[in-house]
Amino acid sequence: MDRIDTLRTFLRVAEMRSFTRAAASLQMPRSTVSTAIRELETRLGTRLLSRTTRHVALTHDGQELYDRALRLLGELEALEGLFHQDDTQLHGRLRIEAPGRIARLIIVPALPDFFARYPGIELEIGASDRPVNLVTEGVDCAIRVGELAESSLIARPLGQLPLINCASPDYLARHGTPTTLDDLWHHQAIHYASPFGSIAEDWEYREAEESRMLSLPGRIIVDNAESYIAACLAGLGLIQVPTYDVQHHLREERLVEVLPDHRAAPMPLTILYPHRHHRSHLLRVFIAWVETLLSEEIQGLSSPLTLPS
Repeated sequence: MDRIDTLRTFLRVAEMRSFTRAAASLQMPRSTVSTAIRELETRLGTRLLSRTTRHVALTHDGQELYDRALRLLGELEALEGLFHQDDTQLHGRLRIEAPGRIARLIIVPALPDFFARYPGIELEIGASDRPVNLVTEGVDCAIRVGELAESSLIARPLGQLPLINCASPDYLARHGTPTTLDDLWHHQAIHYASPFGSIAEDWEYREAEESRMLSLPGRIIVDNAESYIAACLAGLGLIQVPTYDVQHHLREERLVEVLPDHRAAPMPLTILYPHRHHRSHLLRVFIAWVETLLSEEIQGLSSPLTLPS
């Protein structure tokens, strides 16, 4: 292992705080990782990591090396990127996290195009809505929908996802079609509660460019998008959902939009990645590809994706 690879290995161990997880992320034996760190400490004449049976932490000297190595390798990646004349020659693996339905409906079906453009890049895709610790889990980037909590990650806006209100024709035949906000009090809402929180979300609408909330009655609470849409298809009530999620149901008239003048505010769509990858050429080409993909897919809807300026 050369000195650059050794520094990359050291950074991964420091970030994941585990030799085992770092080895799995780098796809190399744990013994190789341990040997690389031990030889690095010997060469520098200092201890870089404090190890216990359950925890790995940076020493004072280790933190100093981490900060400098992060800058050094960032500059090296930027320098190498200047001379990439042909992106088809890029090689490496990226670990991506995306919401389940965005992954299933948009990203995965388009992957043949990505691999045709970049045959040397491998993708490992996790499709879930769970919070992911990108650093400790070795994830290169994550696509997220909705407002973000404060974090040290770099957040690149991808645009705004329009939402619509909809119901099944069967539900509307039984309960009538709401035409005003006051009509909603005579309807059932299907409530969505994040699996990471216990409070169901209120019904949202916009008035004079401000978001307002209504606590509507409802008999069912779900904690994932698949069940949310399935409950609506079953005629159990009204939902508010990103347009891309239900466009095929709308085309086939299994769902119908209601109250089009009282939609909720669009939801921000963001890609997150750690600072250590801010100059990764592999990540740059993936972000450029997925940004174009999402804009093309969602601009075809009646309420197109609004791209950031």
